[in-house]
Amino acid sequence: MEPKMTSEKQSDEWVYVYVVKAGTEESFLGLYDQDKDVNFIPAFVSKDEANDCFLTISREKGKKYEVQAVHIEELHQEAQKNDFQVTMVDGEGKIIKEVSQTGN
Repeated sequence: MEPKMTSEKQSDEWVYVYVVKAGTEESFLGLYDQDKDVNFIPAFVSKDEANDCFLTISREKGKKYEVQAVHIEELHQEAQKNDFQVTMVDGEGKIIKEVSQTGN
C-alpha cells in the first residue's frame, strides 16, 4: 500500500500544459481572462484532458504546440516570473480553480 500512496502524491505534483515552440524557443502557453483581468497558464490534471481541450484553446498560427508534463513548482516559478497565475482547466476549457504556490 505504501508505494501506491507515494505514487498518488507524486502524480499530484505534476500537471500537463501546452508548450509553445517557435523556432528554438519554448515557452508555456499563457492566456488572458478578461472577466478577471488576469494572465494565466492553463494546466490540466491529465494528458487526455489537455488533448481534449486543444482545439478550443486560443493559439497563434505558425507556432507548434505540444502537451508536456511539468512539475507544479517549476510551473509556478515560471508563472510568477512573468506575472501569470497557474489555473487548473478541465477538458472542455473551463477553469476549475486557481492554484496557489503551495498547491491549494
